[in-house]
Amino acid sequence: MLSDIEIAGSAKMLPVTEIGERLGLAPEELEPYGRYKAKITEEAIARLADRPDGKLVLVTAINPTPAGEGKTTTTVGLGQGMAKIGADAVIALREPSLGPVFGIKGGAAGGGYSQVVPMEDINLHFTGDMHAITAANNLLCALVDNHMQQGNALGLDPRRILFKRCMDMNDRALRGVVVGLGGKANGVPREDGFQITVASEIMAILCLAADLPDLKKRLGSILVGYSYAGSPLYARDFGAAGAMTALLKDALKPNLVQTLENTPALVHGGPFANIAHGCNSVRATRLALKLADYCITEAGFGADLGAEKFLDIKCRAAGLAPSAIVVVATLRALKYNGGVPRADVALENVSALEKGLCNLRAHVENMRKYGVPVLVAINRFLTDTDAEIGVLSRFCAELGVEYSLSEVFAKGGDGAVDLARKVVAACEQPGEFRLLYDEKASIEEKLGTIAKEIYGADGVVYTAAARKAMAEIEKLGMDRLPVCVAKTQYSLSDDPKKLGRPTGFEITVRDLRLSAGAGFVVALTGDIMTMPGLPKSPAAERIDVDENGKITGLF
Repeated sequence: MLSDIEIAGSAKMLPVTEIGERLGLAPEELEPYGRYKAKITEEAIARLADRPDGKLVLVTAINPTPAGEGKTTTTVGLGQGMAKIGADAVIALREPSLGPVFGIKGGAAGGGYSQVVPMEDINLHFTGDMHAITAANNLLCALVDNHMQQGNALGLDPRRILFKRCMDMNDRALRGVVVGLGGKANGVPREDGFQITVASEIMAILCLAADLPDLKKRLGSILVGYSYAGSPLYARDFGAAGAMTALLKDALKPNLVQTLENTPALVHGGPFANIAHGCNSVRATRLALKLADYCITEAGFGADLGAEKFLDIKCRAAGLAPSAIVVVATLRALKYNGGVPRADVALENVSALEKGLCNLRAHVENMRKYGVPVLVAINRFLTDTDAEIGVLSRFCAELGVEYSLSEVFAKGGDGAVDLARKVVAACEQPGEFRLLYDEKASIEEKLGTIAKEIYGADGVVYTAAARKAMAEIEKLGMDRLPVCVAKTQYSLSDDPKKLGRPTGFEITVRDLRLSAGAGFVVALTGDIMTMPGLPKSPAAERIDVDENGKITGLF
C-alpha cells in the first residue's frame, strides 16, 4: 500500500496557469511560486467582485480520535466527486501548520487519493504565509520592547503586556520565558511567552480581513497591553500597523493549487479550531464562491469547535451563509466515543458503536439549529463491517438524516459520487441560515448559549482571573463581540476524557483574552494551551530526505 506522500509524488499535476485558465483566470492574474502553486492577484479579485456567488458547503465532523478521522480527506474527495458528476466546484482549505506536521498527525493536505498537491510544499513552507504571519507578529513584539527600552513614552506597564511572541512549531519550553536579561543594553526584563503561529491574533486577522485597508485597520486595533495609568494601548500606538501590513501584503492573497484529480483548490490561512477560529480565510472563501457554482470548505476538528466558529464568527463577519452542512464521521471514532481504546477501534464492536452514536446525534442536532440542511458522510475504512454499517444505517433513518458511505481515501472522486449527488440535492432544499446568538448579548450570555446549546453543558463556571478579564473587556466596550472558545477537540465538554455525549457537567472558563483586531473574545477552557507540545514519538522522527531531495515520512 502506497503512503500519502508516495501517492502525491506520482500525481500528474497540471501547470497552475492551466488550473487558473479552467477558472477563467488569465495568466497575468496569477503570481506563480514555481509551476504548481500561485497567488491570485488583487486585480483578479476586484474583477470578479460583482459576479454572483455559488453555493457554500461546509464540511465538519464529530469529535475525533487523537489520530483525526479524515475530514480534510473527505472535503478534498467531495470536491473531486463534484467534478465527477459534472458540478462546478472549488475547494477552500486551510494551510497546514508545521506544529502538527512534525507532531502527532504528520501531513495535513488530505490523504490517499484525495489530496491537494504539491503535498510536500503545502505541508512545509508553501508560499511563505506562515512565516510572514510569524514575522509580523514578532515585529510588533520587538517594537513594544524597543519602546520600553527607549524611554517608554506611553508608560506601558511591562506586567500588563498581553500580546505574545509566536512561532509555527510545537515547543512547550517557550510557553513561559523571561526576556531582556543580560544588562541594560538588552532591554527591560519581563515575563513573556510564545504561542503557536496558528493561534496568534495575526493569523485570525489575516483570515477575517476583507482587503488590505481592512487588514491594516485590524492590525492597528490589536490590544498590546495597558499603561501604568490603566489605559489600553494598541498596536497603532506603537506605530506598528504599517510595517506589519507590509509584511503581510502578499500573504493576504489566496493561494491556488490543485487536487490529485486536478480539481482547483484555494489553500489559505490556517487557524487551529481548538485554540483559534479554525477556518480558512474569508478572502479565499469569497473568491471560491465567485469562481464556481459550489465552494466546498471545511472547519477544523468537531462541529462543536470549527463549525460553531465558522458559523458564528466567520459567517457573521463576512455575511456568508452555507447552503448545506456535511458532518463527517467514522465508525472507528464512534466506537472510540463508545469507550473502545484507540488501539482497538478497527475491531468490530457493535455495542460500542451503538453507544458512541450519541456523539453523531449531538453534532447533527446542533448543526440543524443553524437552519441549514445537514447530511452525514461516513469516511469508510476496510475494517468497517456490514453489521456495523447496518447499525449506522438504521440510526440515520431514525434520526431522519441522509448519509453517504465515502470511499475517497481509496478511490478519490469516484468514492464520493454518491456524496456529491446528495450534497447537490441538499443545497436545493429550503433553508434559512440563522446564527446561534446575538452578538449584542453579554459575554456570559453568549458563552452560556454555546455551552448549553452546542456542548450540552449545564452552565459555565468562571475563575477569578476570567471574571477580572471580563470586567476589563466590558470597560473597553468590547463585550459585544462574538466569542471564540478554546477547548479540547476530543470531547463536547472541556474534559477530553468525557466521550460520547456527556451530561451533568459545567464548562470552566479560566481566562478571557480580547482579540480586538480579529473582532472576537477568546475564552480559554480546561487545560487547553495556545502553544502545544510534541508527543512522546513525534512525526518529525520519521521524516527524512535522501541525497536526491526526496522527502519521506511526511505521512
